[in-house]
Amino acid sequence: MRALCWEGADELAVRQVPDPELRNAHDMIVRVRRSATCGADLPLLSGRIPFLAAGDVLGHEFLGEVVEVGPDVRRHRIADRVVVCAAVACGACWYCGQGLFACCDNGSTGAAVTESAWGQPTGGCYGHPGPLGGFAGSHAEYVRVPYADVGAFRVPDPVSDDRAVFASDAAPTGWMGAELGDVGPGDVVAVWGAGAIGQLTARAAQLHGADRVIVIDRYDDRLRMVDRHVGAEPLNYRYVDVPAELRERSGGRGPDVCVEAVGMEPEPPGLLAGRLGGGAERPLALREAVHACRKGGTVVVLGTWTGFVDTFPLGAVMNKGLTVRSSRQHGQRWIPMLLERMARDELRTEHLATHRLPLERGADGYALFRERTDGCVRAVFSP
Repeated sequence: MRALCWEGADELAVRQVPDPELRNAHDMIVRVRRSATCGADLPLLSGRIPFLAAGDVLGHEFLGEVVEVGPDVRRHRIADRVVVCAAVACGACWYCGQGLFACCDNGSTGAAVTESAWGQPTGGCYGHPGPLGGFAGSHAEYVRVPYADVGAFRVPDPVSDDRAVFASDAAPTGWMGAELGDVGPGDVVAVWGAGAIGQLTARAAQLHGADRVIVIDRYDDRLRMVDRHVGAEPLNYRYVDVPAELRERSGGRGPDVCVEAVGMEPEPPGLLAGRLGGGAERPLALREAVHACRKGGTVVVLGTWTGFVDTFPLGAVMNKGLTVRSSRQHGQRWIPMLLERMARDELRTEHLATHRLPLERGADGYALFRERTDGCVRAVFSP
């Protein structure tokens, strides 16, 4: 089959790779119909996270059609249209039983490395090297889906592919942001980052009853999306003092909930690379979120981070009485509900697929996505 593979730092190529096969009774094979880029891919592309090997297939946010099922798969049949959660989880360990699917004990093939780096192993993700998953990615014609009854969900007929694909990762991550922030009626919520996750966090905050939702970014095209498609308040940090403006819009106190949806820069190395001699990450948006948040408020960290950071304002966290919460997304908890909201037209995501490309143009799609050129928010590939 054809697949978009990593060839070395910043180099991608479509090549022929072996077709996936069932390895366990609970596996299934999905023919990919849509697969989207994601900001979590960028540190991989730059080579700042080690262990990725030439020829590894990238991608983790996808939707497709079931073509083969293992004997122990009960929820899915051949020809079902399914969206697959980007987080790989077994559904049977203690953490999965608590709904903490991204913390699964059995979702990664290289747990020893993350146990050394972070103190405990974590769940896996498609299109990431062994310590962060070890499962071939979705920028391909076919994908093997382990734990199929846990991580794959049938898509309602009224929901288009371009809408449903974002239920794999971006939409549950955004919903989790509102949940971790305990957003409720009357709250003022500020979101740093107007990419797909930032916009869907803003929409989730609205659906949780927030009174005002403000999204901060520097790209005017993305902020216009925030205004037009989400109905939140755009704020361009190039032109205003963000903390002062947020106080003005929140009765002088600051937002009740501040969500960082930016993550680490692609270039500075994270912990996994840092353990091999790299430096620390720079939490610019996160630092501003901590300073802007009202006393007693909540700061939610949704962006992708892998390790140590410089100049984190722990004194502000303690003296202001802030709650800081973070996680990778536990999408299995929310994907069925999000698909229902998509079917009812309460959650629209297709505008985020700003560039629809054939798989053969995968390298072009990532170049647009990485450089944010031509108004690219997400590139979506169709094999």
